[in-house]
Amino acid sequence: MTVLQRLVLPVDRDLDVLKLYVDETSHRQEEGASRTSTVLGRHSLSVPGSRRVSFCTYFNAFPASYWRRWTVVEEVLLRVRVRGPAHVIVYRSSGKGHAQRVASAETVNDVVEVPLPLDPFIDGGWYWFDVIAGKDGAVVEGAEWSADGIPAERGSATVGITTYNRPGFCVDQLLALGDSPDVLELLDEIIVIDQGVKRVEDHPDFPAAARALGSRLRIIDQANLGGSGGFARAMAETLQAERSDYVLLLDDDVVTEPEGVIRAITFADLTRTPTIVGGHMFDLYDRSVLHTFGEGVEPYRWFYRPAHHTHYGHDFAHAPLRTTPWLHRRADVDYNAWWMCLIPVDVIRKIGLALPLFIKWDDAEYGVRAKRAGFPTVSLPGAAVWHVPWHEKDDTLDWQAYYHARNRLITALLHSPYERGGTLVRESMLITAKHVLAMQYSTAELVCQALEDILAGPAHLHESLAAKIGQIRATRQDYPDARAAEHVEDFPDVRRRRPPRKGREFAVPEGRRAMVRTALGAALKQLRPVDDFARRHPQAAVPHVDQRWWLLAQLDSALVSSADGTRVSWYQRDPARYRSLAVRSSVLHARLLREWPRLSRVYRAALAELVSPESWRDTFETRP
Repeated sequence: MTVLQRLVLPVDRDLDVLKLYVDETSHRQEEGASRTSTVLGRHSLSVPGSRRVSFCTYFNAFPASYWRRWTVVEEVLLRVRVRGPAHVIVYRSSGKGHAQRVASAETVNDVVEVPLPLDPFIDGGWYWFDVIAGKDGAVVEGAEWSADGIPAERGSATVGITTYNRPGFCVDQLLALGDSPDVLELLDEIIVIDQGVKRVEDHPDFPAAARALGSRLRIIDQANLGGSGGFARAMAETLQAERSDYVLLLDDDVVTEPEGVIRAITFADLTRTPTIVGGHMFDLYDRSVLHTFGEGVEPYRWFYRPAHHTHYGHDFAHAPLRTTPWLHRRADVDYNAWWMCLIPVDVIRKIGLALPLFIKWDDAEYGVRAKRAGFPTVSLPGAAVWHVPWHEKDDTLDWQAYYHARNRLITALLHSPYERGGTLVRESMLITAKHVLAMQYSTAELVCQALEDILAGPAHLHESLAAKIGQIRATRQDYPDARAAEHVEDFPDVRRRRPPRKGREFAVPEGRRAMVRTALGAALKQLRPVDDFARRHPQAAVPHVDQRWWLLAQLDSALVSSADGTRVSWYQRDPARYRSLAVRSSVLHARLLREWPRLSRVYRAALAELVSPESWRDTFETRP
């Protein structure tokens, strides 16, 4: 009998995440029952007398439709161990989110066993169970979903953690792995690829982590080659060692639910074909919020999107699994981000290592490439990490804007099914135009550099991997919008020479025509001289939430805050830069559109060499 999934409870009994493990609000309780259940350990729960608890939760419901679609499992056996008198009720849902009672049993100090077929889950659906304690209370001592008649041999994994100047986060993750003996049984090695100057080994808690992990832990010091360089190194080391069946990629700034590692490996062991198995992402700062349930690539725009029929930012504290129909429909994905992603070694042998993109789009490109080679990706419910949410970052405006623009276009050149990339080039030109109108000149400059590098061909990808980031940072220092301070007082007072006409502040352009009129008016404004008073004083303070191109384009200068609220920059209109960047962007985008067919052939012909272990080996030798 192979255990597929165990009942699990929070490591630290954190009330913010308890709703992800136990639901005590789904049913009306017996009269007079007001006490709540108590977490006794990782796999046990005390239920007060006459109280009902449900395990229709993210971490404890069984995602039957995923096992039905992707694995060899045809039937599961639910085993629930209960001490004391209790009533166990088993439910299932359909892909439409409709719940149905399947079985029930009375028990006293016994094990309840219920065989459950996977036949009805082709479109979606979960299994789960509820427990109603007798009047004197009961203890759920554990539960497992198991399968019989399948190979019992377990695969093993090498963990690859890429880190850059986050030693505290990284060491915490190592300590969590060291405190999870069930997880360690499945791990051959834990490789930390340290690319920063704040070394993991210098952290005061590192010796404790090293003792807990013993010979499994290895630190590799490497030049800063970005996420793709760190994760490619983990892939290469795993291939070379020839010990593991999988490499598990983990970001350095995540908090992992250790049980998810076991579930991902178990699921991958039983898939019909080698399959990439990823974990979902919860919000590190709002821990009951599921930030993303699945990732896709919109082919005509070639842009990130939620997997079909899913939504970003779902809060289980307000909308439990039982009452959220879309969560019951199976979500099929194009890729899984590398905050947590288990990749079979067989897949790496077939399609190669990561594309040398530094950051951004490396995970999406790998998933798309794997899918084209016949290897699907599954984002598995019940396997997850907590990660810093995207809305706390400025990564489309800061130094990462270069990589956002370049890597999106390169992956489209490699994989877009549409002639000249669909609407991608036009959209890129419009986005750059908005940056220029909004006085975000450093961002527009980085996009132009990205276009120039793309047009130069794929040879620059490995050559510039370590050096480009320094060039980008140096470029940004020439632009006021890229220079930030911690305090508003570091800048002159916000003032206007004249108050707004009739006291009216800037209004949102309503409709396409109004938006076009605003853009044309803003373009003409950029050609006029800048008000001298606006050179001495910012005209407005613009919170990050209000940072829209149409608003900034109507100002000559403004203080603009960062996404995480820690810094502020003084945007200043510059007609000369506007003209230069607008013309340069137009010329480069026109050239890219014209040369797209040729460039696509060149990049596709170079792909196999770019991702080969041999090409990466030379890049790994770059001195830190």
